[in-house]
Amino acid sequence: MKRWGILVAGLALLASACGNPLSGGGEGGNTGDIIIGASDVGESSLLAQIYAGALRNVGAHNVTVRPPVGSREVVVKALQDKSLSVVPDYSGNLLRYFDKNTAATTSEDVYAQLKQKIPAGFTVLDQSPAQDKDLLVVGKELAATGVKTFSDLGPRCKDLVMGGPGQWSSRWKDRIKQLYGCEFKEIRTTDTGGPVTVAALKSGDVQVADLFSTSATIASNGFVPLDDDKHMFPAQNIVPLVAKGTLNDAETAALNRVSAALTTEQLTELNVQYTDEKRNAKDIAGEFLQRNGLLTS
Repeated sequence: MKRWGILVAGLALLASACGNPLSGGGEGGNTGDIIIGASDVGESSLLAQIYAGALRNVGAHNVTVRPPVGSREVVVKALQDKSLSVVPDYSGNLLRYFDKNTAATTSEDVYAQLKQKIPAGFTVLDQSPAQDKDLLVVGKELAATGVKTFSDLGPRCKDLVMGGPGQWSSRWKDRIKQLYGCEFKEIRTTDTGGPVTVAALKSGDVQVADLFSTSATIASNGFVPLDDDKHMFPAQNIVPLVAKGTLNDAETAALNRVSAALTTEQLTELNVQYTDEKRNAKDIAGEFLQRNGLLTS
């Protein structure tokens, strides 16, 4: 729900000042450079630096990580003309971009359909076990009454206020009613998995909140994530989206090893280091690669 939205006003400023870095022909596959894109979400920047370190480790000395580059529409165009080579993305949202009518929700089904629907000129590498997907979370008090799953939540919804992003009602209100019989007493717009939502759940202004699976605030506040036992929210596994022909076999294998090593728990901790501890993304990426044995070619 949150990924590759309206991202970077600075892109327009950069384009007017020195030419659009994402317009075709200037860089990327045409020169042999590997240009990695990232969104303005910190997690995306971390993943881009991890990809860059893994690629350099197998001999790619021509790797550049772009500043945040724009919406998915901009990124897809940039991959098409090879002014970008690779971007970290999320399997469910990427599938929905290429197939708006998809009904796939599980990791396996989403990835299988994504590989079928990906247009010519693109390729997706191995998906990671790590996901950053929507979750419904509750406080300890409600969880202690036996609410552990969305199915448990369903009969309680009429007495509960839910907090989440502005588009939640249009996207999920009917679906959660259909699958779980859940009709909330009120759906209140807070923010997209951010501090307003967290504060509302902590204060009791809402009793259910939409957060994300790599959010460190879930554990730090003692919130309890509910099991989406009928898979309402689609899987959002981390997956590299690549402009076909811009990576060689060794470089592809390097990114696949990154994907295999990355877990949701690790990604959550990386986000804590970057967002809360304000550490440098390159340093965090290097430590991840070293810790997971990914710095030996």
